[in-house]
Amino acid sequence: MKQPIKIGLAGARFAARFHLASYRHIGGVAVEVVGVYSKSAESRQAFASQNGIEAFDNYDDLARAVDVVDLCVPGALHEPMCVRACELGRHVIVEKPFTGAYGPGTPDWRGDRADKRGLLDEAMQSVRRMIAASRKHGVKLLYAENWVYAPSIQKEVEIIRATQGQILWIHAEESHSGSVSAAYGDWRLSGGGALVGKGCHPLSAALYLKRVEGQARQGRAIRPKTVSCRTHAVTRNPQFIDQGHLRTDYKDIEDFVQVHIVFEDGMPADIFSCELVMGGVHNWMEIYGNNHRMRCNINPTDANVLYNPVEKQLERVYLTEKLGTKQGWSFPAPDENWASGYPQELQDFMECLRDDRAPQSDAMLAADTVSTLYAAYVSAQDQGRETDIPLIA
Repeated sequence: MKQPIKIGLAGARFAARFHLASYRHIGGVAVEVVGVYSKSAESRQAFASQNGIEAFDNYDDLARAVDVVDLCVPGALHEPMCVRACELGRHVIVEKPFTGAYGPGTPDWRGDRADKRGLLDEAMQSVRRMIAASRKHGVKLLYAENWVYAPSIQKEVEIIRATQGQILWIHAEESHSGSVSAAYGDWRLSGGGALVGKGCHPLSAALYLKRVEGQARQGRAIRPKTVSCRTHAVTRNPQFIDQGHLRTDYKDIEDFVQVHIVFEDGMPADIFSCELVMGGVHNWMEIYGNNHRMRCNINPTDANVLYNPVEKQLERVYLTEKLGTKQGWSFPAPDENWASGYPQELQDFMECLRDDRAPQSDAMLAADTVSTLYAAYVSAQDQGRETDIPLIA
């Protein structure tokens, strides 16, 4: 591919900020972030001005000006914007959740009351359309799942490949006190709650590690087979006592989820995610193997341990995501983006485009994640009954 690789950002808020920062740390590949598009003129102009790039007031114009469109927009926009970029011959980076089920778009529709079998079918059809568009137009579809690239996860990958270890059980969680996204909380925009918005991270990482294990030992991926799930809307429970520390403005989504997956080889994984955790982000994974045990602490880590007696003196110092307070003991992140895998993710994507190879986090991993997520909703609707996961071949 010609260099520099030109990037266009769709979206001008949280995800776009850390993606832009990560592009500026890429080495060995010439990359240029050309511009940004957002439906909000104020947002795109402010983002462009702050970062020295061009603001586009039309999505097609942005796509035509670049080689790659990076979708940092709410999940409900992923499929239409992805398909359109493919039609224009552009490679696409799709943030999590890859896609999903967002209902008919009517104001009175509620995801918590919808039949989850219909949502599973809707989500799978969306995945198929996105993959079909990329194949038809000969472009790459890159799934931006940063947990795949987190250094702690990649160390486990190295161990699995070197020892051909068997993974017996995976236990993982992503939780915190509530998303910063204004779209989160309304199923029509987010495609679900804690399961989709947070559980997708440890779930994708678990699916990825089983894929790595299968390829190392038998030359093919070990894929998920069944799922059991329970969800809860704790902050909408009439018995919940709100003291103002957690986000609670959720219209029709769950804020707690427990997922149990069984893989083709009969081995399990258990994933938790919720909006009920104070004191910062809680992102970790533990792998129990037949020849080792690994705990991957993504955030927080104890590389730095800080005691701060006065809140105000650190008001202009960033410590870690969603910490809540800077007073007392905390674990400041030396480089939160690096520990979370964001620069490594985009480095891999740019090298894939340069060398015309597949990424570690690809469309098929995204497809397995989406199918497992929405099969989990079917299970939760059936009070946790074990449910088959439909997989795309």
